[in-house]
Amino acid sequence: MKERKGAGERRRVLVTAGPTREYVDPVRFLTNESSGRMGFAIAAAAAEAGHAVTLVAGPVHLATPPGVERIDVESARQMLAAVRGAFERADALFMAAAVADWRPRRRRRGKWRKEVEGGATASLELVRNPDILATVARKKGRRLVVGFALETGDGLARARDKLVRKNADYVVLNGPSALNAARTDVTILDERGEVRRLSKKSKDAVARVLVGLIDRER
Repeated sequence: MKERKGAGERRRVLVTAGPTREYVDPVRFLTNESSGRMGFAIAAAAAEAGHAVTLVAGPVHLATPPGVERIDVESARQMLAAVRGAFERADALFMAAAVADWRPRRRRRGKWRKEVEGGATASLELVRNPDILATVARKKGRRLVVGFALETGDGLARARDKLVRKNADYVVLNGPSALNAARTDVTILDERGEVRRLSKKSKDAVARVLVGLIDRER
């Protein structure tokens, strides 16, 4: 088990950002509206704080923050492989990526053509993607793990459940209005049940608060 370093020391910080793409065929894929801005803001804030940062990014159109090592991936399984490798030497993980929960059971080699399928409807069989946060946090030891939960309606209970099920130290709860937005409202939950709310803050401001959790004593 790793010992948590003292406050103010340089840490190895792992951040994930953006969506994943789960291909149906060579030109179509399942994805979501995540811009990656929150994860990139966290990576930038961590680098500015003097930490060594690795950023695992899904397909986004954002510049790499100065001083950050970037690993580009597309699918959830690619992201899992990259996170597993980087988490081995990390002190903290911020799992800000919006990973697709499902992927097509099979990726077609050629374009899915309506003329071939026939009929007015079609079915797409999906299988569940690996849960990256739960997979790596299961053996986190003393490493800090921060998860994210995007929920509609009152998601506080679901966020608390996610924190426990996935063995995270904190969960950051936000809503669909955060997608592609410059400002956001978030609720930060910790393992003791404490809650901190940040309203109408820029993602850069939220990122600085979250990076500050690295030095917070537990």
